[in-house]
Amino acid sequence: MSPERLKELLRQVSGGTLSADAALEQLRALPFDDLGFAKVDHHRALRTGFPEVIFGAGKTADQIIEITRSLNDGAHNVLITRLDPEPAAQVRGAFPELSYSAHARVATLIHTPPPLVGRGQILVIAAGTSDLPVAEEAALTAELTGNRVDRLHDVGISGIHRLFAHQQQLREAAVLVVVAGMEGALPSVVAGLVAKPVIAVPTSIGYGASFGGLAALLAMLNSCAAGVLVVNIDNGFGAGIAASLINRA
Repeated sequence: MSPERLKELLRQVSGGTLSADAALEQLRALPFDDLGFAKVDHHRALRTGFPEVIFGAGKTADQIIEITRSLNDGAHNVLITRLDPEPAAQVRGAFPELSYSAHARVATLIHTPPPLVGRGQILVIAAGTSDLPVAEEAALTAELTGNRVDRLHDVGISGIHRLFAHQQQLREAAVLVVVAGMEGALPSVVAGLVAKPVIAVPTSIGYGASFGGLAALLAMLNSCAAGVLVVNIDNGFGAGIAASLINRA
């Protein structure tokens, strides 16, 4: 149950338009809904400001549908990450209003448009076109958690003049999420140009010695630019949540 829905429920009971028993019936699923294979956390939005998110990889379409139904019935907006096209088609069959980005493998089901809680704008930067799926996962996550999000694509250091052409855009952002594979140098460059938080996201894009993103991860952890924050390899979702928390502080 979202904080807004809970407040409305309390207002109805206080105003006499809803009985205590009826309110109790709506609250029975709190703090979680036990589906047998999953315990859906309906208190998470009250605790953290964000409802539970469904990680689609490793789950069957039927499992995703049941978890989605539980969250949707609890008046939560639904975010599903790492959802491949085939199970996405099955989930959309159960929820025709589902929005799906095959590129980012992210699906959303909007119960209530998220209120704008971010104080500034989040800028998501992708070093190369191959990094876009992870970058878009970060951008969609930040948007669904109540932020204005701008995007800047294909500005990696092999053509650094492409980044320098957008310096005003860099300076205007409140938080920057920088997504890069290969040697992972772009977050250090960006952090050297701005006085804002920079969240670095290594991707698994690269040739053999990139070791599936490990080279980029280690480069970002060893950045010579002070204050670069690093999330796990390909973790656009984690970067989007972190950026949202910083932006609403």
